[in-house]
Amino acid sequence: MTSKNNTKITTAWAFYDWANSVYALVITAAIFPIYWGNITNPSNQNENLIYGLKPNAVFDFSLMLSFLIVLILSPILSSIANRTGNKLKFLKGFCYLGGLSCIGLFFFTDLSTAWVGLLFSMLASIGFWGSLVFYNAYLPEIASIEKQNKLSAKGFIFGYIGSITLLVICLILIMTVASEEQKGF
Repeated sequence: MTSKNNTKITTAWAFYDWANSVYALVITAAIFPIYWGNITNPSNQNENLIYGLKPNAVFDFSLMLSFLIVLILSPILSSIANRTGNKLKFLKGFCYLGGLSCIGLFFFTDLSTAWVGLLFSMLASIGFWGSLVFYNAYLPEIASIEKQNKLSAKGFIFGYIGSITLLVICLILIMTVASEEQKGF
């Protein structure tokens, strides 16, 4: 057990929000869903089917499945972590699963690799939501009751700064690539 209100530990906890909020904004909300739609259905005619379903329906079902997996795993794994004192190992495991899965999305390039996009987006979602179970469980252990709200707000602030920063960088890269393609590069 660590001492409560340790500045290094609470700052590290808040910076984890910097990283996980980036996933929530860039992968879940802003960039990847549009990329998925453009790759799986570029003509917007709903002619392409994946496993007999429209591409967006398949993507939504894959996310639902990832949520169901986290729903089933969370009580079991959090009980094990509480009993064995291994919350950090579970946090790291889910974090690595999410991070490596986001890297794996690089290999989703066309309709023939849609399964890659589905698999890695599901695994990234499981990693993200699974890690949050253990991340949130640390708050009462690292901050006294009177400092928990302030620390949580610090995490939110870091998260918003991190996610907006990466979103702006992604949009600049997308616009740069699009303008170069228009110029014929």
